[in-house]
Amino acid sequence: MGLTGGIGSGKSTVGGMLAAQGAVLVDADQIARSVTGPHGAAMPAIRSIFGDAFVDATGALDRVRMRALAFSEPDARAKLEAIVHPLVTLHSDEAAQRAAEAGATVVVFDIPLLAESGRWPRRLDAIVVVDCSEVTQVDRVVRRNGLPPETVRGIIASQASRASRRAVADVVIMNDADCTLEELHACTRQTGALFGL
Repeated sequence: MGLTGGIGSGKSTVGGMLAAQGAVLVDADQIARSVTGPHGAAMPAIRSIFGDAFVDATGALDRVRMRALAFSEPDARAKLEAIVHPLVTLHSDEAAQRAAEAGATVVVFDIPLLAESGRWPRRLDAIVVVDCSEVTQVDRVVRRNGLPPETVRGIIASQASRASRRAVADVVIMNDADCTLEELHACTRQTGALFGL
């Protein structure tokens, strides 16, 4: 099963709830952070293509500098994704294989850019989208990360639209500002039950 949602939608919260129900969670963001972390598998290619200025003192990707470049130059973003995405897919597949060998019945791939990807939707049995209004997204991310609202809106604009995500969804979990944690738990439990959790 694939799990996705825009920034600030609550996708990670839902992923944690599904894991608590017994699913094995494979977090693509966490894998991406690992391969772009200190001396990660993506770092030699990143250094080669983007230069030493995009590698910090620990040997990791300088995320602030790369974020600024990627938002201002789509070609740079495409080059970064061409390095990172195949590694994320490889490590995700390996994690899923380990889970299956350990007897897991439900594996949830938490993939922020699922709707943007041409390959992920075809590889999944079902897709769950966590959705909310853009106003809610901006409010949550400003409060959580301290980013200026205009920066958050730029991130949202760089992601798939709500309509695009909903178009690939088998299940949509609404998590707008008026949704309580208890209500989100209930929706997530119902969704998990659909897939045998």
